[in-house]
Amino acid sequence: MILNEQGLTDRAAWEAAGYDLPKFDRQKAAQATKENPFWIHFGVGNLFRAFQANVVQNLLNQGVLDRGLVAAEGFDYEIVEKMNRPHDDYSILVTLKADGSIEKTVVGSILESHTLDSENEAEYGRLKEIFTKDSLQMASFTITEKGYSLVDGKGQQLAAVSADFAAGPQKPQSYIGKVASLLYARYQAGEKPIAMVSMDNCSHNGDKLYAAISAYADKWVENGLADAGFKDYVHNKNKVSFPWTMIDKITPRPDASVEEILKKDGIDGLEAVITSKNTYVAPFVNAEECEYLVIEDAFPNGRPQLEKGGLMFTERETVDKVEKMKVCTCLNPLHTCLAVFGCILGYHKISDEMKDTELTKLIEIVGYKEGLPVVVDPGILNPKEFIDTVIKVRVPNPFMPDTPQRIATDTSQKLAIRFGETIKAYKASPQLNVADLKLIPLVFAGWLRYLMGFNDAGERFTLSPDPLLDTVQPYVANLKLGVQTDVQALKPILENEKIFGVNLFDVGMADTVVGYLNEMNAGIGAVRETLKKYVS
Repeated sequence: MILNEQGLTDRAAWEAAGYDLPKFDRQKAAQATKENPFWIHFGVGNLFRAFQANVVQNLLNQGVLDRGLVAAEGFDYEIVEKMNRPHDDYSILVTLKADGSIEKTVVGSILESHTLDSENEAEYGRLKEIFTKDSLQMASFTITEKGYSLVDGKGQQLAAVSADFAAGPQKPQSYIGKVASLLYARYQAGEKPIAMVSMDNCSHNGDKLYAAISAYADKWVENGLADAGFKDYVHNKNKVSFPWTMIDKITPRPDASVEEILKKDGIDGLEAVITSKNTYVAPFVNAEECEYLVIEDAFPNGRPQLEKGGLMFTERETVDKVEKMKVCTCLNPLHTCLAVFGCILGYHKISDEMKDTELTKLIEIVGYKEGLPVVVDPGILNPKEFIDTVIKVRVPNPFMPDTPQRIATDTSQKLAIRFGETIKAYKASPQLNVADLKLIPLVFAGWLRYLMGFNDAGERFTLSPDPLLDTVQPYVANLKLGVQTDVQALKPILENEKIFGVNLFDVGMADTVVGYLNEMNAGIGAVRETLKKYVS
């Protein structure tokens, strides 16, 4: 069995092997999508293929939709060239359930795939054509939080952004510049309405996308490179909206054990591709069963009935509450706790960490005791039930091959939201006291200990990618096991509000963090002993 249009003609063989196949007329849907696309998605990664693409397939199967998705990749063109197209835009979704069972689904709802390459006239021309269609209702994004930034880790404007600001919308080189150029084509075609929907896992994601797009519109108009009306178009929410969303579905890198399952079923051609940009992509994705996507219902060109696929539409205030519940308390901070200490303690699977008494107690206290008191109940999802599912079902799932090393990526960009917001809420509350936060500063100290680059047994390990490693590592470079440090030596990190969300000196937490760090740095095994001391 081969995963492509030809290989799927033998439906009986696939179904006999336990695969759920597309039940809609793909050729008819592809033609309808070409003529009247309604949804284009930027960022052809694992989350999109496991979540949004599967939701659309379910709705196609039910007859709720008659068109599918257009996918575009702007960071790594090889994903489309070496994975999507050889497999005719099919992929396999392997859902790994906590009870040990799996579901195998061939997902075929992506009906066009393109590279966001302004140098390729055919590719970029088709994307412009799509953006001028009356039928297009939304462009969505999973390009990571970094994808919306127009500056580097040191706050300097990226060279490609500066060049695009000066050159205009004809042939931009930066990611957001290209998207803004496509939006300009839609403006020129008659100021047609559209929703620009960030579905990335970051706070107020719609605002980040809006800030990035509007920066291009403002500069191009200011420099006389675009019609003056383009700026007004982008700033008019009745023409172009930037809804907030909250997304949650654990979708780790395709795992070798899952590949073996598929190979035993008789599927050929499952080899992964590692691109020249070091992206690891396979014809299959493995993901957990739980999934949440809450979207601000702001679609100036209308939208299909995606709520029938399990997506939740609500007002912005509710999205904000759900997002803060998840990102600041009920999931993401717990992941960071497990990522930082998992690396130091030598773990390579998140689920294995949930068998560790100290680490389980750590996330229970950070979640239930320190975080939950400042969570506002959003109404559509219960915070206590959400965190119960995270701790009892989702994270312990032994069949989810997620790693602390993956989650530790970009930790410097995550701490401010995942913990800083809780600190701010304590500081603002007349009933709560920042000094009562005992384990959040322990996690900060754990991150500093992690930056030293050796585990609790004194062995070196490779730090996960992070844009601020070159900035922060020098401050811990001289730290050695058994050698104490003082708060002034780490002051440039501890007072950095961009990292922690607050100045740790101002909230009275700096000495606590350094005290914990010195305990964890006392010698071999000191991290474990420090955890035992403070979670008991």
